[in-house]
Amino acid sequence: MTTPVTPDEGLWRELAPQALARLLRTYGRDQFELCEDAVQDALLDAHRQWATRPPDDPQAWLCETARRRYVDRVRSDARRRARETRVALLEEPLDGEAEPGDDALLLLQLCCHPDLPRSAQVALTLRAVAGLSTAQIANAYTLPEATIAQRITRAKRRLKDLDGDLPRPGHAEERLAPVLDVLYVMFTEAHHTTSGAPVRDADLAGEAIRLTRLLRQAVPDSTDVAGLLALMLLTEGRHPARVGELGQLIPLDEQDRTLWNRTLVDEGLALLDEVVPGAQPGPYLLQACIAGVHAQAADTESTDWDEIHALYTVLDADTGGRNPVIALNRIVAQAMVQGYAAALSALDDLVANHPDVPRADAVRAHLLERSGRDAEAVAACRRAIAATVNVAEQQHLRDRLRRLVHVEE
Repeated sequence: MTTPVTPDEGLWRELAPQALARLLRTYGRDQFELCEDAVQDALLDAHRQWATRPPDDPQAWLCETARRRYVDRVRSDARRRARETRVALLEEPLDGEAEPGDDALLLLQLCCHPDLPRSAQVALTLRAVAGLSTAQIANAYTLPEATIAQRITRAKRRLKDLDGDLPRPGHAEERLAPVLDVLYVMFTEAHHTTSGAPVRDADLAGEAIRLTRLLRQAVPDSTDVAGLLALMLLTEGRHPARVGELGQLIPLDEQDRTLWNRTLVDEGLALLDEVVPGAQPGPYLLQACIAGVHAQAADTESTDWDEIHALYTVLDADTGGRNPVIALNRIVAQAMVQGYAAALSALDDLVANHPDVPRADAVRAHLLERSGRDAEAVAACRRAIAATVNVAEQQHLRDRLRRLVHVEE
């Protein structure tokens, strides 16, 4: 018998996708919305009951409660009275039990249904598996919330219109690209939360890494999966030095690298050593290689900026130049290689083509400050503060602004 547990955010996030996957596999993809509602009902029940009467097996309790809630919803739905014969079958699952531990990963693949557009696959899965809000998903893709909400609604409607059960993927590599997109956004949101309060979502980061490890076991020959896992490990390894004692953000060039988690960093570097030779680099492997160059340097000055700039240039080309955030990072590296004047000129060109690129003014303030143009840096920093809703970023920018104003005076 397991020890009773007290509910927490990490436990909800781990168990909810497993319960949803179980219901979908049992009752079919045309019941997606009802299954999702049933899981939410069960989570409310758990929130009320577990604080005083925690179950011995939280996963079994939640799955069974969600199943009962689903049955209640179907039975009480007037629109389904003509389908009473189906109610009699609700107690019997359509498929066998899943292998323990694979539900969340399976749900990733199930929600990335091939009959849905790629954008809808990812948005729906981020809601169902990661539990991200519409605002968080919109922030990740720098799109309006209404656009993301429409994608999710249309995806649910499309799944409901499709006949038959959710098709199980024929092999582990099926639907791999959207699954990787989902895991990447999960981890990005974990390390750069939309609100900035808290700065980091440790549970979401841990779940993203756990699922990526499972995916790596399922497709060990995929350099894309290996690249994403290495990127996560290297990024997670830097976290202890990224946030100060008061919760403030500490940029990479100011971090105490002795605080990095060397176990995770070394694991990420070893993974790169294993997969990079002879690999066809994709976007995740390229980003992992960039993180690896940073991880191998003792400080900012000794960093191989030529290599980082070259990798960002390849990454920008690999993504077809469609991601202005990548271009913005390339410009920061360009400043270290070609100087701040060249980087500011490149930034002007980028903003001319992408006027709404996030953090452009923050980067401009950084480049202007390094160029000794403090008055212009102050103006750019103020614009950056006005443009961000992230609490942690705002505080970091305000600290920079105070420093700039002091220097200017």
